[in-house]
Amino acid sequence: MKYLHTMVRVADVDKSLDFYCNKLGLKETRRMESEQGRFTLIYLAAPGDEEAELELTYNWDPEAYGEGRNFGHLAYEVDDIYETCDRLMKAGVTINRPPRDGWMAFIRSPDNISIELLQKGKRLPEQEPWASMPNTGKW
Repeated sequence: MKYLHTMVRVADVDKSLDFYCNKLGLKETRRMESEQGRFTLIYLAAPGDEEAELELTYNWDPEAYGEGRNFGHLAYEVDDIYETCDRLMKAGVTINRPPRDGWMAFIRSPDNISIELLQKGKRLPEQEPWASMPNTGKW
């Protein structure tokens, strides 16, 4: 397993970049915009530690975030997402967002912190029972 990033939601991209980059010293490593999803993702990292990123998520449609809603999730890369989810399920962990696409799954900690699991490398071919498994609860 490898730590990837932590996601936080931001209300103002310019103010956030000023804080995280100009004041805190992080550098923007990449950016992605989704017209369909109506959001922008901006990845930041400390100089010299570019693999451990902070993901700023800006949702284009206004939303008031409480102090719990602005934090999104922890993300970890795994060698085999199907094996990892199977092992977690057998240990009693609910798979809130199954890896239907062979790429991404979400689980929650006992304190309801969302944890994103991402397949290392290329996504795996779709596979049952995951491909037809519905979402459970929130993630």
